[in-house]
Amino acid sequence: MHKVYKIRKGLDIKLKGEANTDDIRTHVPGLYAVEPARFRLLNPRLLVQEGDQVDCGTPVVQNKLNERILLTAPVAGIVKRIVRGEKRKLLAIEIEPDRSDRKVFFETGNPTLMSRDVIVERLLKSGLWPLLRQRPYAVMADPATTPRDIFISAFDSSPLATSDHAYIQKHAEAFQTGINALKQLTTGHIHVGLHVKKTDELVYAGFSNIELHLFSGPHPAGNVGVQIHRIAPINKGETVWYLYPQDVLAIGRLFQTGYRDMTRFVTVAGSELKDAYMVEMPAEASLEWLLAGNLKQDNVRVISGSVLTGTNVGKQGFLGFYDTLIS
Repeated sequence: MHKVYKIRKGLDIKLKGEANTDDIRTHVPGLYAVEPARFRLLNPRLLVQEGDQVDCGTPVVQNKLNERILLTAPVAGIVKRIVRGEKRKLLAIEIEPDRSDRKVFFETGNPTLMSRDVIVERLLKSGLWPLLRQRPYAVMADPATTPRDIFISAFDSSPLATSDHAYIQKHAEAFQTGINALKQLTTGHIHVGLHVKKTDELVYAGFSNIELHLFSGPHPAGNVGVQIHRIAPINKGETVWYLYPQDVLAIGRLFQTGYRDMTRFVTVAGSELKDAYMVEMPAEASLEWLLAGNLKQDNVRVISGSVLTGTNVGKQGFLGFYDTLIS
């Protein structure tokens, strides 16, 4: 029996337009965008120009603050547009897919038989390293450091969010491979936070190399910062890393297939939708075709993420690198 951490101070905000979790669709977008502005403390160096041809996994942005950290193309295609803001700030690299399915191959292998350096290098080259973020400060993890522990919040308590434990169960092998890779990156534990009502504990009980912790109570019970504070608070001078279950899947797929695959199981919800449903789609994909014909009116906010912490991207925006909810 796992200890239950009870969160008493908080509030579950009830919004209309919850998604029908039995209605699962797929979405093949016609445009993608790598958005450096979405990443904290990333000073981007542009590696491509308009008209360049890229493969899925081709580096398109390099972090000037740490040149080992790359952002890679989510799809094979042509760089359609470089979007800049004030003072020529780099906002987005838009890529139009050419349906060729060209991909950069990063090698396959069993992470348990690999050294830490090999795993780190593969995550860096594939562009999946930004999935790992560190506390304090919630910035991209430093590949030169070793975290005390790694934390995974396996439920989202924010408004309109749904559980993805059934999706994790469907891809259990990739999830375990991702966990095995993460285990090589820390000398400590991999802590997974579950909710007594919103998560199926049996789905995660079968995985090795993780420690399960149960939470009850309202939002912000699902926030990883709340879970870190309750499970193993950060002391002065310590660093911990965190990510989410679908991030673990992406890492697992990399070592299983050798390719960058950021397929997300996304909740599309909100009171201004005619149909609220679940969809499998790639991260950084356009929302324009997804929302076409499904809005009750034109004047709506489209948020990539939750209504509390997400980004207002508009009807022609893109699903964020970290997001699994469209509000």
